[in-house]
Amino acid sequence: QLQLVESGGGLVQPGGSLRLSCVASGFTLDYTAIGWFRQAPGREREGVSCISKSGGSTNYADSVKGRFTISRDIAKNTVYLQMNSLKPEDTAVYYCAGSPDCSGSIYHFGSWGQGTQVTVSS
Repeated sequence: QLQLVESGGGLVQPGGSLRLSCVASGFTLDYTAIGWFRQAPGREREGVSCISKSGGSTNYADSVKGRFTISRDIAKNTVYLQMNSLKPEDTAVYYCAGSPDCSGSIYHFGSWGQGTQVTVSS
């Protein structure tokens, strides 16, 4: 069974940092691109970042470029999202999901995790 489990969310002050983890089971990251998404109350789910199945390609939403970094550890079958210089507008539930590649729309992603809450507030 393909499964993704997110963790690492929490409450942080503006300017702070968090590292989210997305642990995969039932498949290996070599065959699946992994995307991070977020959804704030009253807003649609949006893409944040994605790493290709080769690990050689990454992309970011304009709103997080220069602040967030996606990476992975094949041995741990885990994808990370390092979030620095956090802003209140980054507050959302963060999800990870898998897809054959990063170029498709959100509807091409599946095996969604349960999400982890990130709250940026003073």
